[in-house]
Amino acid sequence: MSYLVLARKYRPRNFTEMVGQEHVVQALTNALVQQRLHHAYLFTGTRGVGKTTVSRILAKSLNCQGVDGLGGITAEPCGVCQACRDIDAGRFVDYTELDAASNRGVDEVQSLLEQAVYKPVQGRFKVFMIDEVHMLTNTAFNAMLKTLEEPPEYLKFVLATTDPQKVPVTVLSRCLQFNLRPMAPETVFEHLTQVLAAEQLSAEPLALRLLARAARGSMRDALSLTDQAIAFGNGQLQEAGVRQMLGSVDRSHVLQLIRALAEGDGATVVNQVNALRLQGVSAAATLEDMAMLLQRMAVMQMVPSMAHDGEDPDTQGLADLAQAMPAEETQLLYSLCLHGRTELGLAPDEYAALTMVLLRLLAFKPPAGTAEKKSPLSSPSSPPSASASPRAEVFAAPQPAPESAPLNKPLTAPVTAPASAPLTVPKAAPVVLDSPPPVAAAPQVTPISPPPAAQPAPLASDEPPPWEDWPDTTDYADQGGLTSAPAVVAPTPAALRALPVREAPEPSSRLDMPRAAAPAAVQPTPEGDVWMAVVQGLLDQETITALVRELALQSQLLGRDGAQWQLRVERETLNHAASRERLQAALLAAGHGDVKLHIEIGPVSDSPARRLAVKAAEKMLAAQELIQNDPLVQAMVRDFGAKIVPGSIQLI
Repeated sequence: MSYLVLARKYRPRNFTEMVGQEHVVQALTNALVQQRLHHAYLFTGTRGVGKTTVSRILAKSLNCQGVDGLGGITAEPCGVCQACRDIDAGRFVDYTELDAASNRGVDEVQSLLEQAVYKPVQGRFKVFMIDEVHMLTNTAFNAMLKTLEEPPEYLKFVLATTDPQKVPVTVLSRCLQFNLRPMAPETVFEHLTQVLAAEQLSAEPLALRLLARAARGSMRDALSLTDQAIAFGNGQLQEAGVRQMLGSVDRSHVLQLIRALAEGDGATVVNQVNALRLQGVSAAATLEDMAMLLQRMAVMQMVPSMAHDGEDPDTQGLADLAQAMPAEETQLLYSLCLHGRTELGLAPDEYAALTMVLLRLLAFKPPAGTAEKKSPLSSPSSPPSASASPRAEVFAAPQPAPESAPLNKPLTAPVTAPASAPLTVPKAAPVVLDSPPPVAAAPQVTPISPPPAAQPAPLASDEPPPWEDWPDTTDYADQGGLTSAPAVVAPTPAALRALPVREAPEPSSRLDMPRAAAPAAVQPTPEGDVWMAVVQGLLDQETITALVRELALQSQLLGRDGAQWQLRVERETLNHAASRERLQAALLAAGHGDVKLHIEIGPVSDSPARRLAVKAAEKMLAAQELIQNDPLVQAMVRDFGAKIVPGSIQLI
């Protein structure tokens, strides 16, 4: 008897054997028990998660006859009746599987739908299972829409796809959709343990974890890799053999790499990469394993309680690395590992690219002492940094401070205590206020007004801004803050310091329109009028373009002597023989005769371009005046202080 691979040998035969798809199993089981059956099901998910398996189990549940042959629709097919055995063997006449990847045309779909008019021959229901349904053509989808919407009562459709985005919405709306999720590595590990126990094969747990992680959510891939590992290890699954088969890096190398990066040891990093090169380990697998371990380290740094995992022997080493490496460096290295995988294919040597990715962290690593490692579980009552802004500390709850500690907010205005002479405090020294004696009356604040003769004086470069010099007049008694404070009274004029006052202007009834730059002055000449008319005619006829058009616009006509016309331009770049000849040809075509142009370089005072610029400026000024005089605009300026965005007015 030929060998049957594990993926087929241990394919689930009923819903209780399904692994990792509890949400689908529960919905289908309840529907079968209550007999609330839909006529079309769509199962989506990645490869090897059980789409075809669920379809076959559903077909057996619909057609199971029971052990005694008297059974009905059930959520627990017996597996021993003729219908169950035929469906498992793939020879049940009323269960049809169509591979849409190779039968994607309209003819194949029509051939399948022709069987829908016939009632079941052997079972209770006809079940049409179309695998990889997204591969069907649009014509094939359209051919099955009507039957899919209103099939006969004995017909059930089961569709399966790995790419539901390619299935038309007209098909999706006719189906009951179930999304089969990728398997978690722990789920795959537990299932592999049961399969190998049934096969009476020994396996190391770390080897099975490698296989579960390499399957990437697919149970079929996990079982296929297990078959390969059994053959590779001659019936034994050991971690070293599985690593060698998968081409994955030994975790000890990855831990040494991360430890060397944490210590800033570039030589060890290079030596470890050379060792991986000699072992033939994939650079992409190295970065993948590093990213996985760094993710676990980041979790340990943020949630220290998750550092205790007795199943993984490397947990203690990861916990030590998580304490040794700052959290910001862990995040940086994780990002570099993820982005570095995309760079491996661009480099001529993947190991050289791996070295550059790892050394990049050392290049970006901050110098020692510049950043202090902060514990995520630090106490919120820790004292603030010395560099913290005193302004930000005003809103914090008051803390009892020693006698020599400064207040949160330095006061620069003179403070006069009751029953004492006015005290002038220098600006550079903060004022220390001890706890004042209890005051019976509420503190009163007298507004400070400058003397009439005081003139604003410019601030020194080392003085604080004016808004930080005024005393805080907030009544903290109602806010649960300071309960009492010494009254601040108006000091004598000699103790005041004049401050510049910034006043916001009242909104004007007219907008301050941005003025465009005035165009260059034009000195009209009779020859300029003639040349302007000639150039305007050429522009209207669209006979000159590009450089020829610029030459005509930027030039000034100095004089005419029969067929000899003298022009002047300011830029040498416009004086090309080709442009001059094309302009002469345009003048000839416009009826000005065989004109010969002579061009010189010099200042220009009357050119068509300047005249057009003056006209455009006049139109823009008129448009701005129109906007300014508009009643609605003036109302918005008066009521809301509106302004027009510069450059927003365009001529139409």
